[in-house]
This record gives sequence, C-alpha cells and structure tokens, in this order.
Amino acid sequence: MSSGAVVQDPFLQSVLTASVHAREQCMQLIDLAEHSAVTPSKTLPDDTKFQLSALQKQLNADLARLRQASRDSIFEVRATKQDTAEARQEVDRLHLQLQNLYYEERHLRGEISACESYDHQYQQLPLIPVEEFLQVEPEHTDSDEKSLMFARISHELAEREILEQQRQELLRRKQLLVAENKKRKDDLASLDKDLETFIDAAKPIQTLFEKQY
Repeated sequence: MSSGAVVQDPFLQSVLTASVHAREQCMQLIDLAEHSAVTPSKTLPDDTKFQLSALQKQLNADLARLRQASRDSIFEVRATKQDTAEARQEVDRLHLQLQNLYYEERHLRGEISACESYDHQYQQLPLIPVEEFLQVEPEHTDSDEKSLMFARISHELAEREILEQQRQELLRRKQLLVAENKKRKDDLASLDKDLETFIDAAKPIQTLFEKQY
C-alpha cells in the first residue's frame, strides 16, 4: 500500500509529492554525477553542465517548497494542538455537566421514591369503603385511582361539614335548654322565697285563730 493511499489530507499529499519529486531530482543528480565522473575528459560537456544546473535548480525549488511545507506544518500542528486543547476543554465541560445531570437525576429519583413511600395524612382518614362510596356516588365508577381518592375525600369533607352543622345546631339547642332550665330554676327559687315570706306573714293570723278556737 502506497503512502498516498494511507494519507488522505491534501496538504500532506502535496508534501509527499514534493518530497518524492525532490528525491527523484537527487537520484538524477547522483546518476548524472556518477556518469560524469567516469568521463575521461576533465571538463564536463555543456549539455551535462546544463542538465546539472537544471536539476540543481529544480532540487532547490523542491527543497524550498519542502522547507515552506515544514514551516506550514509546524504552524498547522500548533493550531491543531490549540484546537485539540479547546475541544478537550469543551469535552471536559460537557462531561462535568453530564455527571451533574446524573447526580441530579439520582437525587430526583430518590425524592420521587421518598414521596411515593411517604405516609400521607389523607391515607389515615377514616374514609368509607370504596364499594360503599360508589354506591352513594356511582358516577365515579370509571374514575382513576387519584380522581377516586379526591372524590372520596371531598365526599368525606362534605359529610363532616353537614355533621358539624348538625353539631352546632345541637349545641345551640343545648345552650337554649340550659338557659331555659336556669330561668326556671331561678323562677322556682323566687317562688320558694315568696312562699316562705307568705308563710312567715301568715303565722300571726294562724296564732290568733288557735287562741280563739
């Protein structure tokens, strides 16, 4: 598998192309230099000099492109590191938020469980049995559990309000009877006092009759 098939980044592909081209230029220069070294003449032919000069210029151009690509890659690596660091910070922030959501979810589940298992006061109310309630108010036969409980509590409240009204009425009657009994007792006490006064006033007359008869 060639390196071009592995590397998909356009910038890296251009760098690989430039490096391959520079390597080829180097190999051509080496081949040309070796060929020129075995020539019996001490001076190189003009065409060989021209080829060497052209190859050197191409090689210098390729090396210049490689150096520029190296500098660009350094800046690219720095930018990538910066982006990676920022992305890692964002991932850490999101991870922390996710952990907080997990903790909040667990807390809320605990609160829900505590509420569901809480012994509410309405459960201690002496409500009439469901069967008896449905006989009194059959319109709640198809009601759900929550609505049925609310209706039973409302029914119990209404019944207790009626009983409270009856209790207040009985209490009012009791107070009236107590007041009437007190008035009668006071009247009887006054009558007893008047009777004693009458008896005391009649004693001289009684004595007089006893003397004469």
